[in-house]
Amino acid sequence: MFKEHAVKLAIAPIAWTNDDMPELGGTNTFEQCISEMALAGYQGSEVGNKYPRDPAELRQALELRSLEIASAWFSAYLTNRPYEETAEKFIAHRDFLHAMGAKVIVVSEQGRSIQGEMTTPLFAHKPVFTDAEWALLAEGLGKLGRLAGDIGMKVVYHHHMGTGVQTAEEIGRLMELTDPNEVSLLFDSGHLAFSGEDPLVVLNAHLSRVKHVHLKDIRKEQVEQVKKQGLSFLQAVKAGAFTTPGDGCIDFDPIFSTLAASEYSGWFVVEAEQDPAIANPLEYAIKARRYIKERCGL
Repeated sequence: MFKEHAVKLAIAPIAWTNDDMPELGGTNTFEQCISEMALAGYQGSEVGNKYPRDPAELRQALELRSLEIASAWFSAYLTNRPYEETAEKFIAHRDFLHAMGAKVIVVSEQGRSIQGEMTTPLFAHKPVFTDAEWALLAEGLGKLGRLAGDIGMKVVYHHHMGTGVQTAEEIGRLMELTDPNEVSLLFDSGHLAFSGEDPLVVLNAHLSRVKHVHLKDIRKEQVEQVKKQGLSFLQAVKAGAFTTPGDGCIDFDPIFSTLAASEYSGWFVVEAEQDPAIANPLEYAIKARRYIKERCGL
């Protein structure tokens, strides 16, 4: 389905230890995490909170297991803090990823975000940007994109639940306001489905901008529970709203077909925030790996 060597498969360490709730998987070590990734048949990883930040140390640990770094999350605050504050941290993050051989930088705007708030209802209190905030976001992302481009990297914007860029309409507005040479898109199937969008519609609308992919599934019953009970994003994670591809309700076949037809090249990153005490990370990593192999041959 995909051209040979065009797509590499990674998995996110958040299944082993949660960045926002370190108590989830708190006893799981960095070495256990990357060893199990390799054992499950993955080629790469994104960067978690237990990963060494010295490139030489991290590279040695990964090379022992034939793993690479696909990218890493970066929190931007372009809508509510001075641009220079975000830029300084971005440059350090960019240089670390560049040293690790990554080609893309995952950026998500966290101005007024509620994704890290334990008791704030996810849907009732979703932030909505003003026109002025949209302008700041677009201008700032363009600048970050140019900083990335200076060393041959790309910014891939991560739409995310509980933020000002979550819905199909908001993603569309951001794409309209930004230059495709400066800002690309991270397509996340799970966040779109959770938000009530059709992931395939959004993918088709912005296919040429998609340069990084997160493969995430959702459990419909738990998502409905989040809506009815007014749960927060973090409470949704604990309730099991997310899972790995093939274990939830998203139909990935047309997503894979669309990406293959577009000759997508880059990383697919399996990602599912779950409580590792309930959803064994290695077990779910293997399940996802088998599912992807069966559905698209990777």
